[in-house]
Amino acid sequence: MIKKRSVTILYAFILIVFFSSCTSSNSVETVRGLKSKIKKQLKKVKGDFAVAFKNLSDTSQAIYINEREKFHAASTMKTPVMIELFNQAENGRFSLDDSITVKNEFRSIVDSSRYEMDISEDSEGKLYDMIGKKRSIRQLITDMITMSSNLATNILIQKVGAHNVTQTMRSYGVDSIMVLRGVEDIKAYEKGLSNRTTALDEAIIYEQLGKGQAVSREASEAMIEILIEQHFNEMIPAQLPESVVVAHKTGWITGVNHDAGLIILPNGHKYVLVLLSKNAPNRERVQSAFADISGDIYKFIAN
Repeated sequence: MIKKRSVTILYAFILIVFFSSCTSSNSVETVRGLKSKIKKQLKKVKGDFAVAFKNLSDTSQAIYINEREKFHAASTMKTPVMIELFNQAENGRFSLDDSITVKNEFRSIVDSSRYEMDISEDSEGKLYDMIGKKRSIRQLITDMITMSSNLATNILIQKVGAHNVTQTMRSYGVDSIMVLRGVEDIKAYEKGLSNRTTALDEAIIYEQLGKGQAVSREASEAMIEILIEQHFNEMIPAQLPESVVVAHKTGWITGVNHDAGLIILPNGHKYVLVLLSKNAPNRERVQSAFADISGDIYKFIAN
C-alpha cells in the first residue's frame, strides 16, 4: 500500500512538472512570436529602431531589440531631469514650490557664449509670456514634461546641473544615458555634444518609477502623475483603451521619434515600453508603426 501511494505521488509530481514546463515553454514561444512580429513591423519602415518591453508583473515576459544602441535622446532626457529635480528636493537643496524667475538666456557648454530659445522651435509657447516673472519649480516641471517645453527644460537644467542628472542615472544602473546640455545649444550640437539614450536605459528608468524606487515612493508617484498628463499621445497610448493609464515622455527632432513609458492596467499590473527611432524621415509612418506595436503588446499582456 505504501509503495503504491509513493508511485502515485511520484506520478502526480511528474505531471505537475511536465505541465509547468509546457506552460513556461508556451509563454516563451508566445514572447518569441511577438518579438518576431515587432521586427517584421519595423522592417516596413525606413530607419533604425530599438525596443524594450518588460512586464513588471511577470519579468519572464520581456523583449529587447537593439536595446544598447545609442540614440539622440531628444526630449526623452526630460524625464531624467525631472528625477534629478525631485532628488535634489528630497535632499533639501530646495523645495519644488520655490519660484524661479523665467529667463531666456543660456550659455553654451562649448565656450559659455550666450544663446536664446526660439519660440518657433518650441512645442510650448505660453511660458515665453512669463519671461521676467516667477514660476514655481513644480510648474516648470509640468511644462517640461506635459508640453515638452524647451524653455522650461533649460531653466531647470541650469537649476540642477546636467552632470548631476547623469550621475543620478548612473546610481540607478543606467550606464549609457548622457545628459550633457540644454536644448538648442547649436555650438555643442555641431561638435557632436548631444544628449543620448538607449532603450535599455529608458526601460530601467521607468521600471524604477513603476516600483516606486525613483527617489522615493512618494516622489515616484508624483512623477508618474505628471507623466500621465503628457500632451503628445500619438504613439504608445494611441491604440490603448481609455481605462489603461500611460505615464510617458515622447521626444522628436528631425529623423528621430521616441516614446518611453510605464503602462498601468486596470488590474494594477504594470509594464514598461520603450520605442526609439533614428534615421527615420517619415514621422507619421514611425508613429503609426509604434502605435501598432504598443497595441500588440497590450493585447499580449491583457489576454
